[in-house]
Amino acid sequence: MSDDGKRAVSVIGFIGSVFSPWYAWAGRRNPQNHCCINVVTYGPGGRFTMTDRGSAALRQSRDALQVGPSRMAWVNGTLVIDVKEVSALPIISRVQGQIRLTPTAVTEVEAILTPSASHVWRPFAPSAKIEVDLTQGHRWSGHGYFDSNFGSAALEADFHRWTWGRYPRAHGGTTCFYDGIRTDGSSLQVSIDVAANGQVTELPPPPITSLKRTAWGISRATRCDVGATPRQTMTMLEAPFYSRCLVQTQLNGETVQGVHEALDLTRFRSPVVKAMVALRVPRRAKWP
Repeated sequence: MSDDGKRAVSVIGFIGSVFSPWYAWAGRRNPQNHCCINVVTYGPGGRFTMTDRGSAALRQSRDALQVGPSRMAWVNGTLVIDVKEVSALPIISRVQGQIRLTPTAVTEVEAILTPSASHVWRPFAPSAKIEVDLTQGHRWSGHGYFDSNFGSAALEADFHRWTWGRYPRAHGGTTCFYDGIRTDGSSLQVSIDVAANGQVTELPPPPITSLKRTAWGISRATRCDVGATPRQTMTMLEAPFYSRCLVQTQLNGETVQGVHEALDLTRFRSPVVKAMVALRVPRRAKWP
């Protein structure tokens, strides 16, 4: 998220691209054969890239992940992401450049999201400095974040829906919320504050408060002080089953703004939705 709040970027490295219909149609038997570095820019000149690639495109080492032409690697404490992608419909163009993310600290926190530990969340660096130099005029710096999700089952097998929010705080740290409904009817509820030095504190979660539904009708909510009203300040990504946006909320009397996501996995189970997503997620099985 840029310092002026007008631009943002998200980058996800997938091995087993969980939101790819091609991976689902293949029975999720070979995650290495459905890998991707998904890069999306938001604000003026924003682009969406998400190419599902085969195992020939995957290169891994202790410090680096490369999928086709794009690569992310740790270099002297900074995650350097070299981007060479092509955006999806409706605007097809090259998205190229570099992103540099430098954490203020790295945590050792691991959150088990299901009783069977089939899904795990690792908020490695909730506070970081980010520098972006990409095409379409995306040259800015701001506040960044780095985490990972690991799973041994399909998301829709274990969850009906979830919401997630990450809010930078005035004290230099970040507050994160993870809420969801599992397919067994139980609730997921994670509420943590991570200081700038990486110290993690579990928080009593504030009340959950509804946000306006998306244009696709996805219900959304976030945590907020009693009596305060959260609101969306920037639309980032709206899909039939997924929403990402900037949200302004209030925590312990402090007005904060951060990234919010909502995922409707009941919707994602639909064969019609998967066919729609395929229009934005091309499959490139071969790589020289």
